[in-house]
Amino acid sequence: MEVDQMVPLPRLPRVAVCGGTHGNELSGVYLVRELLKLQREVMKKEQEEDSKPALVLLVLSNPRAMQHCRRYVDTDLNRCFTHATLNGPFSDMAPYEIIRSRELNALLGPKGSPEAVDLVCDLHNTTANMGLCFIGYSDCDWICLHIFRHLQMPDTPMRFLHFDVSNKESYSLDSLGKHGFAMEIGPQPHGVVRSNIYTAMKVGVQHMLDWVRLFNSGNVFEGGFVDVFTMVKHIDYPRDSETRNITAAIHPCLQDRDFCLLHPEDPLFQTFSGETVRYKGTEPLYPFFINECAYYEKGIALSLARKRRITIPAIRVQTEQEQQANEQGFASEEEE
Repeated sequence: MEVDQMVPLPRLPRVAVCGGTHGNELSGVYLVRELLKLQREVMKKEQEEDSKPALVLLVLSNPRAMQHCRRYVDTDLNRCFTHATLNGPFSDMAPYEIIRSRELNALLGPKGSPEAVDLVCDLHNTTANMGLCFIGYSDCDWICLHIFRHLQMPDTPMRFLHFDVSNKESYSLDSLGKHGFAMEIGPQPHGVVRSNIYTAMKVGVQHMLDWVRLFNSGNVFEGGFVDVFTMVKHIDYPRDSETRNITAAIHPCLQDRDFCLLHPEDPLFQTFSGETVRYKGTEPLYPFFINECAYYEKGIALSLARKRRITIPAIRVQTEQEQQANEQGFASEEEE
């Protein structure tokens, strides 16, 4: 893909901003509540300016978990959106989050269908020192990559994380849309809202919605380059072979150093008896989600990624003729 190549893409008439997928990640909870209050005024202003507003769906994803300020009630909602989970056997006795995932799929999807919303932005907090991250399943979704490039904020470190997972196996809420990403911001303790983290998220969402309006209005976005961190593997804590209790914590030299290159033999853990456990990998990689509170139960002390530079093309919204041709092509594929 060349930087100067122009790629016409369909309009984004329906955008969803979701908060509270994890009920104790409070920046998204409070931001979506605030946006719900302001939505009527914003829509009225856009109509007065005779613009082509996107329909913004504001969703509080996991109300029961939010009520109890817990990550989830029965099971992690943000792991319930695989094709198998959404389309498998179902009963009224299913865990709450399984039921809720199907409700959200009906509202925002169906996943993988022409009826799905055009863009999903799901808001999350992390206890790790990760700044503002976009997390997506594709390194060639030009919409998400251009939004990320547009969002660059001088006072907030930003990275694009790529989880190389197929559409059927993609498991998070943002995978319900034609395009989607999680906006992950930290550090912030769970069950707490910090004004600086909330403000960074608010600015990020505002810039994202501004970009969608510009794109839908016909603006051309020049091509360029984006650094992408592709997840390679997870590393668990050292554990007792019998009890499976952890026997070490993240080493002080690594704590809070998300996205700082980790070299072989660098300190990784410090055991509770005071010994240093070193990184035994064969190549330098970038650590992230270091000591994330919610991942203790998942057996993840940190994750590691490779960094590479992606070339993204120039993009613009499709003309009506291009859109009609695209829809006819999709219909032909459906008939086959």
